[in-house]
Amino acid sequence: MRRFLLTVFLLGALGVLGAGGWAVWWVGQPLRLAAPTVDVSIEPGTLPRGVAQTVVDAGVAANPDLLYWWFRLSGQARQIKAGSYELETGITPQRLLSKLARGEESLRAVTLVEGWNIRQVRAALSKEDSLRHDTAGLDDAALMAVLGRPGQHPEGRFFPDTYTFAKGSSEAAVLRRAMRAMDKRLEAAWAQRAPTAAAKTPEQALILASIVEKETGRGADRPLVSAVFNNRLRVGMPLQTDPTVIYGMGASFNGNLRKVDLQTDTPWNTYTRPGLPPTPIAMPGRAALLAAVQPAASKALYFVARGDGSSHFSETLDEHNRAVNKYQRGQ
Repeated sequence: MRRFLLTVFLLGALGVLGAGGWAVWWVGQPLRLAAPTVDVSIEPGTLPRGVAQTVVDAGVAANPDLLYWWFRLSGQARQIKAGSYELETGITPQRLLSKLARGEESLRAVTLVEGWNIRQVRAALSKEDSLRHDTAGLDDAALMAVLGRPGQHPEGRFFPDTYTFAKGSSEAAVLRRAMRAMDKRLEAAWAQRAPTAAAKTPEQALILASIVEKETGRGADRPLVSAVFNNRLRVGMPLQTDPTVIYGMGASFNGNLRKVDLQTDTPWNTYTRPGLPPTPIAMPGRAALLAAVQPAASKALYFVARGDGSSHFSETLDEHNRAVNKYQRGQ
């Protein structure tokens, strides 16, 4: 009888050791995937067993019970984080759990470019297949209501930068981040404004920064471009800046700005209306925001493009006309 019991014990022990050895081997073996890459989305509050089933349902050829027990026995089951994950060929159960426990989501990125208007921003977001297009079909007013800024115009409210996001994130979430980033950048710039700045409010500074952004061909010229507009605002001269006219024309602008366009009144036409336009005309970057509130120490009231990206700045109309003849008319 003792010999029988000893035999049973030894066989059981060998079975346990064998199972343990197989488990150690299994967690290091690549899992078979239904495609070269498989996207797995773990919803918040999903329990470990549900996570295992979600992984299998996404296209990972594995026994969900086996995955579940691996999660449990590893001691990391409660560390699994919700999110969007991308599993690639060769991933093992061990690496899978590490990815889920560390929250190593599959991230994408979208870049919002300095000088873009809101139409360009929304077009760029609409082309991102990895985003959930929850703002599609909303007009500007509805969009800003969704973002928590009802009644505010969307132009210039988003900071131009590169934003990373998890696959399946919403357009609204990306826009909220860009909006908060602009709030912080504008606040920081306003805190550094110079006594010579003509803007009386952060809103005016944002509008002016958007014009500086659109009018600057070379970064080093921004403070001087800003000086021209600050000087004009201070003495009551019309800004007479083409980008505001173009913005006011909207989608009807075909790339050719005519004299009649400069004479056609819109709220954004700074040839026909004094002061700043009612809204920004584009997204200004950090340099333009700072330039708007820190204009160069210059008395210039005019500038003209030289044709190489830089501008010539003049204090008098006569000097400006000579510069126009030289750089624009070749005289």
